[in-house]
Amino acid sequence: MKDFPSCFGENGVQVADSSSSSNSGKTAQNLVACVYQCRIRGRNCLITVTWTKSLMGQSLTVGVDDSFSNQSLCKVEIKPWLFTKRKGSKSLEAYSCKIDVFWDLSSAKFGSGPEALGGFYVGVVVDKEMVLLLGDMRKEAFKKTNASPSSSLGGAVFVAKKEHVFGKRAFATKAELCADGKIHDVVIECDTSVTDPCLVVRVDGKTLLQVKRLKWKFRGNDTIVVNRMAVEVLWDVHSWLFGMPSAGNAVFMFRTCQEKSLSFSQDVMSTTNSKSQSFGFSLILYAWKNE
Repeated sequence: MKDFPSCFGENGVQVADSSSSSNSGKTAQNLVACVYQCRIRGRNCLITVTWTKSLMGQSLTVGVDDSFSNQSLCKVEIKPWLFTKRKGSKSLEAYSCKIDVFWDLSSAKFGSGPEALGGFYVGVVVDKEMVLLLGDMRKEAFKKTNASPSSSLGGAVFVAKKEHVFGKRAFATKAELCADGKIHDVVIECDTSVTDPCLVVRVDGKTLLQVKRLKWKFRGNDTIVVNRMAVEVLWDVHSWLFGMPSAGNAVFMFRTCQEKSLSFSQDVMSTTNSKSQSFGFSLILYAWKNE
């Protein structure tokens, strides 16, 4: 099963994943990747912040990619065995300029997932401007970096989140699906052990999508409404139904956009748009069954 593409800028940008349906559920990474659209010296770029949790501990990766060519420009990795050194900085180079990445995770609070929930900051500074700032320690970040807020209109834009979720029949996460700033509870339910499995999607406890005869509709798309905002839902559960559930993952995408068209290209579900800046937020979930 291939990945869903997600488009930012003029060209399509593949939200790549190191885990494919050929990997076993036991080796699936517990990760959350957040993608932000930023501007560096007048150029659009994507900054991806990836949190990973493994037996070796937590890790953090900050990567900068060109929005148009989808080429990786630079990347800094804070590996598990270095995560005890929870404060630091590193200088990278892209677009013929220095990009400084600062982080302070010394007081970071973590839940069951890999992503820090509070007590931290991660900042990206270019030309003494804070291009991207994550976390709730904003004062400490500006003091440490001696940077000023970004002069770009609107600053960094949160455009996509990729997450691996695990469960037997239910898979849950929290995400800001709309621009209202509200965090929504998203639950996907699917019992593949029954003769005629059904796919159910709930948002904030409300059933918004139910797909029956799933063996005939193992790939598809539909539209739900969240706070009067249309959200496109795409799914691919082929591995769950026609393979070993523990040997493959299903993929779900929740996507908001103004003008959109959906199409199938062989076994890949893709979304296309004629206007480069009309895309909204995308949530991509890789669901792994724990059998």
